[in-house]
Amino acid sequence: MTDEPERTPRPARRIDARSLRGLAHPLRMNILELLGLDGPATATGLAERLGENTGTISWHLRHLAEHGFIEEETGRGTKRERWWRRTGVTNELNTTDFRDDPDIRGALSVYLHEMVQQYFSRVMKYINEDWDDRWRSAGTVSDWRDLRMTPQQLKALNAELMGVIARHTPAPDAAPDPDALPVVVQLQSFPRKERGTA
Repeated sequence: MTDEPERTPRPARRIDARSLRGLAHPLRMNILELLGLDGPATATGLAERLGENTGTISWHLRHLAEHGFIEEETGRGTKRERWWRRTGVTNELNTTDFRDDPDIRGALSVYLHEMVQQYFSRVMKYINEDWDDRWRSAGTVSDWRDLRMTPQQLKALNAELMGVIARHTPAPDAAPDPDALPVVVQLQSFPRKERGTA
């Protein structure tokens, strides 16, 4: 029994081959990341941050909107300067959906490569920034290498870790703590081939 109110999970959608093709582009993935990390933005603002021209960014924004990853923030901006935000949907990608589809392998490879590059870049930015001791000692870059698991055990571990994150995720209508900063939690868990195996 808990006194905490039940949180309504965000709606989720499973990324299909068409959506994956629409997302699997380095610039579109960078745009989507910035909208997710820093909130709504205009094509002009994104172009300045990404070192691209506004026309190129506008084209990619329309492409992301066509595939349901972002939407226009109505009631804000002008006809010339539209504001864009991520949709309130969690996108789920299951790579096994595309295992037997040779036509989508290229897009999947681009997506996974760019995603891992984004994870790496976030960690390097944190390491290179100047943080006070409270925040430096609160963050972590850790790994564990002495685990041996079956696929079912690894899946259970991931579900349990995601449950912990969900419990620490504030409700959308929660008042922000003035001492709180945005926090990124990155989780990579995967098997590795043992030495001597193909």
